[in-house]
Amino acid sequence: MSTGTQWVATPATKKLQITVGVCSIVFTIGTTVHNFVIINNELVEMMMRTSGSADPAASAPGFTLWLRIVGCLYILGNAAGILALRTRPRALWWLVLAVNCTQGLGFWVIPPSMWDAATALYGTWGIIPSAVTDGGALLLTVTMVLAMLKYRTAWAQQRTVLTGVPQVRGPSSVTRGGRG
Repeated sequence: MSTGTQWVATPATKKLQITVGVCSIVFTIGTTVHNFVIINNELVEMMMRTSGSADPAASAPGFTLWLRIVGCLYILGNAAGILALRTRPRALWWLVLAVNCTQGLGFWVIPPSMWDAATALYGTWGIIPSAVTDGGALLLTVTMVLAMLKYRTAWAQQRTVLTGVPQVRGPSSVTRGGRG
C-alpha cells in the first residue's frame, strides 16, 4: 500500500485567498493611476530639478518611459494576484509574494523628490495611489509570510497523508488533485 500527500484547505485558506485577491484589485487600480495619471514628464522634470539634474527637460521623457515600463510590470503582477479569488496554485503564491515584497519597498526605493514633486503638482492626492499600493503591499507581504510560518506552506493549507492512493510519478510527491 502506498501513500500520497495532498494539500487541504484550512479555515484560513479562503480568507487568505480573498485578502490576496481584493488587495490585488486595489493595488492594480492604484498602480495604474500612479503610472498613467500621476507619473508624467512634468512630474519627472520637477523631480529631476529638485534632485539637481543637469538637463531635466531632455532627460525626463526617457526616464518617464522607463518608470512606466516598470509600472506596467507591477500592474501585470498585481493583476495576476486577482486570480487568487478563483484558484491557489503555488506559482501564483510566489508571484504575488515577490510582487508585493518588492512593491512594499517603494517607500525606501522611491526618491523623496518624487513624493515632493507629486505633492507639489497634485497635493495629497498625488501621493495616495503610491502610498496605498506600497504600504498595502508591505502589509500583505507580512500577512503572507506570517501565514507561511504558521502553516509551513502556501495558501495556509495543511498537508494530509493519504494511504492506499496510487503514487503519481512526477517532480513532486503532491497528488495530481491537490492544490499546492
